[in-house]
Amino acid sequence: MPWAIASQMIPILALAPMIIVVLSSIGLTGLVPKAIISAYLAFFPVVVGMVKGLRSPEAAQLDLLRTYSASPAQTFWRLRLPASLPYLFTSLKVAMAASLVGAIVGELPTGAVAGLGARLLAGSYYGQTIQIWSALFGAAILAALLLAIIGLIQRVTLRRMGLVQ
Repeated sequence: MPWAIASQMIPILALAPMIIVVLSSIGLTGLVPKAIISAYLAFFPVVVGMVKGLRSPEAAQLDLLRTYSASPAQTFWRLRLPASLPYLFTSLKVAMAASLVGAIVGELPTGAVAGLGARLLAGSYYGQTIQIWSALFGAAILAALLLAIIGLIQRVTLRRMGLVQ
């Protein structure tokens, strides 16, 4: 956990250009650097949520499994993982927003010609506030759609596991 926290101390605006330059020097351009930046930003919320979720079972539940002589693997699959799923989906919603920001920031230093970051950059260069606002609304609509998809997957998964009525 300390390494995950330390990794988030570097501002993404300082890190994104370095990632893009290093990856382009080895021939990786296009979506790959943006995906790596987005994954970097999404990693931390998911790690925090899963750690909290995996530690969420109460002592009585763990004692019950010990009474049944459950192995550590059985304890993980039958108790810890199902208990962590609500935390996972919550952290995925936070990570989705962070990764969307990462994708937009990843487009800024590359001089991209397509995408939300490119629209924001072009609008700011040429003083086109309508283009800036349309990119912002596009990002908000995309975030709402992705959030709805994660929420739907959450409802279906938790209902199938019997965790929600």
